[in-house]
Amino acid sequence: MTARPGSPQSGEGLQLDGAAILVTGGTGSFGKLFVKTVLERYDPARLIVFSRDEFKQYEMAATIPEAARDKVRFFIGDVRDRDRLCMALRGVDYVVHAAALKHVPTAEYNPFECVHTNIIGAENVANAAIQTGVKRVVALSTDKAVSPINLYGASKLASDKIFVAANNLAGGDGCRFSVVRYGNVVGSRGSVLPLFQRLLAEGKTSLPITDERMTRFWITLQQGVAFTLSCMGSMRGGEIYVPKIPSMKVVDLARALAPEAEHHVIGIRPGEKLHEVMITRDDARCAYDLGDRYSIEPASHQWDTNRQALANGAEPLPEGFEYNSNDNDDWLDADGLQAMLRDGAEAMDGQIPWPHSK
Repeated sequence: MTARPGSPQSGEGLQLDGAAILVTGGTGSFGKLFVKTVLERYDPARLIVFSRDEFKQYEMAATIPEAARDKVRFFIGDVRDRDRLCMALRGVDYVVHAAALKHVPTAEYNPFECVHTNIIGAENVANAAIQTGVKRVVALSTDKAVSPINLYGASKLASDKIFVAANNLAGGDGCRFSVVRYGNVVGSRGSVLPLFQRLLAEGKTSLPITDERMTRFWITLQQGVAFTLSCMGSMRGGEIYVPKIPSMKVVDLARALAPEAEHHVIGIRPGEKLHEVMITRDDARCAYDLGDRYSIEPASHQWDTNRQALANGAEPLPEGFEYNSNDNDDWLDADGLQAMLRDGAEAMDGQIPWPHSK
């Protein structure tokens, strides 16, 4: 796909050489690839991994190339602890907020823990960034935050609202906050793809399907990292960026992995949707087409972001537009899925393709 003039596809304007960057939840799948990518593309002064698991930090530290070890710092802390965040963010220029409790059943069974991490943690990150003079914060979101029907999605919706509103709290020349929202990550922990792969490796001849009509958006981890970096380079503050990514039926994913396997329908689980939505009809009234992605602009017009978006080549979305996984224009087939899996292997060699093309 060719981006329109002014599209943030390349991340133009982002300069991380000599900068201090912190990623919360940095020992997770996203954080590890984010750190690897930044070290390969830029020459930061400091790259801080902020997380609460010392063993995961120990394991990650062993993977850092020796030449970069003086740049990478491992900071034990929890986003629930605002004082610790303020200490970690001193002198930091850019923050990527990836820490979250993400497992839907876990959030339903442990609601207070989900709220403390995903909502109060978001508030703590926003306040600490403002207090310490951080320049830009990008928070990771999820399609489950749109019209949520489970606590995880509801907590991420609240988190998104906090980061958008934080621009008003920061003032006209303070820290800028934006959100990136995307769908299921191919191969991520807890997703259906590694589940199918594990069942097939165990010799199962039938795969569980929740509903044969179910669809999901799909993105690779390396695309998510590249998307986040490019949005960080173009953000003005208050945007929720949504990439244009393909959909696939879960049953077609199962067929692509194992054409010979049978399927048995187990029904939709509590808190699960038949299709996912990333832009609702109501949000579309404030959203723009940027070529390879969409941008939902803040509804509060404290600054004229809409005018700037139009000046940069964006196009308003038509009345009644909705971006959902069932009515998507881009669909994955078996070859497309295999290409995404190959892209994942290439990411380990430092090649981070964006946008996805079949």
